[in-house]
This record gives sequence, structure tokens and C-alpha cells, in this order.
Amino acid sequence: MTSTILIADDDPVQRRLLEAAAKRFGYEVETAEGGEQALARLTRAGAPPIDLLILDLVMPDLDGMGVLTRLRDLKIAIPVIVQTANGSIETVISAMRAGAHDFVVKPVGAERLQISIKNALSADALAGEIRRINRRTQGALTFKDLVSRSDEMARVIRLGERAAHSNIPVLIEGESGVGKEIVARAIQGGSDRKGKPFVTVNCGALPANLVESILFGHEKGAFTGATEKHAGKFLEANGGTLFLDEIGELPLETQVKLLRALQDGEIDPIGAKRPARVDIRLISATNQNLIELVKRGRFREDLFYRLNVFPITIPPLRARRDDIGDLALRFATRFSAEEGKKLRGVSAETLTLLSSYDWPGNVRQLENAVFRAVVLADGDELTVGEFPQIAVHVRGFDVRVPPLPAPPAAAAPEREIVRVEIRDPNVLPLLGPHGDMRRLEDLEAEVIKFALAHYRGQMSEIARRLGIGRSTLYRKMKEYGLGEVVDESVDAA
Repeated sequence: MTSTILIADDDPVQRRLLEAAAKRFGYEVETAEGGEQALARLTRAGAPPIDLLILDLVMPDLDGMGVLTRLRDLKIAIPVIVQTANGSIETVISAMRAGAHDFVVKPVGAERLQISIKNALSADALAGEIRRINRRTQGALTFKDLVSRSDEMARVIRLGERAAHSNIPVLIEGESGVGKEIVARAIQGGSDRKGKPFVTVNCGALPANLVESILFGHEKGAFTGATEKHAGKFLEANGGTLFLDEIGELPLETQVKLLRALQDGEIDPIGAKRPARVDIRLISATNQNLIELVKRGRFREDLFYRLNVFPITIPPLRARRDDIGDLALRFATRFSAEEGKKLRGVSAETLTLLSSYDWPGNVRQLENAVFRAVVLADGDELTVGEFPQIAVHVRGFDVRVPPLPAPPAAAAPEREIVRVEIRDPNVLPLLGPHGDMRRLEDLEAEVIKFALAHYRGQMSEIARRLGIGRSTLYRKMKEYGLGEVVDESVDAA
């Protein structure tokens, strides 16, 4: 989903110009007629999040400096671009000290405005990623860090916040890669065990002969090869949270000891003379249907009911497509910083591609795809060309792999190279659906429509590139119903 920009300006002409420019750049736009109205929108409960505020400094009810002060007092962290007709250095310094990210002078040029918006969103995304990483490292990640625009995830967040205020056992269900561990960490970060140990165990990756030792520990000499005492994951998590991922893979004999540990708060390390007391918050997760495993005798029924006290089901990524764009931008920001790339974001066409794909590997697959794209990227934003494996599965973004000529028989075998050619979805077809030539006026309408998008509504440039006058361009746009005629002053801005 594209970012949403709020424009606060008491001048209706300036609002309209900025709104038209921001929409040409591919952003969602909301407007406010003054500072009070802008603050009311930013603090409205349940409203979709605003990603950027373009703020006029001179307004009659509450001026821009007043808005910046109120935002700071309310602890609303949002990037702000301020604009005014007075570009004095004192004004710039005052606005920056008050928390503005950038400063533009009216009338701002389209290119300057676009770069400012991209930089502000990119810097805010990077700062957000750094905050999330630090909170995760400190065991203080909360549900406020899990930004989501989908109703499905909103329900997950509500349930998780309820679970965080209790010590109730939680079972998180969902496909592989949906983010079960992140939700578990957010539950701990919102509980009284915040900052305490968070120990993760992937039950599906435990060697069968060492499961009991890894979970409950062992004494020195308890079995062949036990040369040192081992505490075990339960004792490591003492006072904090134990997250048992893929709990359905746990062997039946270990399930018995797990049930006793949950019921009595005690564990029996292998070779120990007496049990050890533990105080843990257990959160388990699975990508399987545990009820089916119970019916097949692969999972203990009594343990299932002990774990399934507070179930939370995380929907797959394809069921919450509104989150794909935000996740892609976050991943792109983090990986570009790690790889030393100067990326400002993801193109609108690429966001459309990513949102159209079903992502069978869910968030983990999206993360890896964006990582690869960042490594491949040469420009300042990710384009469709960096996602060939995704484009081949989405209609309108076909990928053709040309056959390679066979090497000579006598030649040494070489590594196979796959060349991927992206077919531009904007290529103009000359034939209609029935194989007949299309009419000239239809072709002309498509050419003008493409030019409007390609040159972002810069009418002088479009007319020059098409070799026609501006008045002719406006007339043809009106004839072909290509939207409102853009005001000349918008183009100048």
C-alpha cells in the first residue's frame, strides 16, 4: 500500500497544487485547512495512519510552529516537511529545532518536492527499523512496533495485547513465515516480563536423542558424552519467556515431561537427584493442525488443552495485502542501509506487482525477495526489474527466458546462465483482441496516457516530447477523457 500524506495549508490554491503533485508521485493524499484540523486528523482514534505531514508555517488558527510543538508534546513521531513564503535562515533553524525533517519555500518545484518526500519517508523508515531492532534486542518489542493496515492483523494485535497483560499460555497458529516469533516477542514486550530472557526453541530442529537434554538440561556424567553440566532451555528462560516453535514436532515421550513442567512448575534434568523449580511464561507456535495430530495419536490430547488456552491465529500475507507495501518498504530501508545502498524507496509499479503476488512463503519470502532486489538495484529505488521471479507469476508482468544455444560438443561444460527479459506492461499493442489493426485515435489516446504517467504530468515536457503544442495536448486530453486538465500553475510548481 502506498504512503499517505497529510497536507495542512489554509490556502486552498496551495493545497490543490500540493495535492495534485503528491498524487502524481503515487501517494495517497488527505488535506487539512489549518493546524487544529491537522492535529485532529493525526490523533483520531481508529483512523488509517498518516506517513508524512506537509505543513504550512503561517496559518490563522494554529500555525506550523504550534503544530510542531503539539506533536512533540503528544509524542507523535511523524516526518514533517514545512513550507512557507519566508525562507529566512532563522525560520529554517526554528522549524528544524522544533522537529521538522525538511524545509521548502513556496512555490516549490515538483522535483524538489518529490525528493524531499522520498528522503523524509526513507529517513523515517530507517529510524523506525533501528528502533524496532533495538527494542527486539532489549526484549522490549511491543505491538506498537507492529504497524499494520489490515483488519485481520488488527485482530491479532488486539488479542496479543490482551494476552500480554496475563500469564496465560498462548498458542500462536499460522503458516510458516507469517511472523509467529515476532508476535510472541511483542507479547513479552507488553508484559511484566519485559526485558527478561526470551528463549526460542525450534522443536522441529532438535535431534531426537537430545531433545530432553536440550529442553530440561542434564548433569555431568548423566550419559555418555555428558562431560559438562547443561542447564537446558527451561532454566535459561527462568523469569522470562520460553517460545516453543513448531510444537507439533515434539516427540511424544518429551511431551509427557513438558506437561508435568507446565502443571507443576518443575523440571527433571537428566541425572539430577531432585527436580528444579522454574518460573516461565510459555508461548508455543505451530504451522500444523494440532487437533488432527491428536486424532492421529501424534500429539497428546491433555498437552493440547494445556497449550491451547489462548489461541491466536496469524493470517497469511495473501490475506492481508494492505501490509505488503509497508513491509516491503521497511525491508528495503533496512537492507539498503546494511548493504550501503542509497535507496529512497520502492516504485509504485513495483508495489503493485508485490501486492498482486500470493507469497506462499509469507513475510519471510517477501523479506528475502526484497533483500535480493536491494543487492541487484543500481538506481535510487526498487523497480520491477529487480523482482523477475515474482513478475513471472503475475499477469501483466510476464517474464520470458530465451533459450540458450547448445555449447559445441568438444567444448568443456560451462555453468548455465539464465537470462531474464522483463516485458514492459506498457508496450503498445498494434493489434486488437481479434487480430485487427487498432484505430489511430485509440493508439494516440494510449500514447498520451502513457506520457502523462511517464513524465508525471509535466505538461510542457509531455508536449515537447510528443511534438505538439500545449493547447493541442490539452484539447486531445479532453477529447479522450484523460482526466482533469492540469492547471498551468501546477506544472510550474
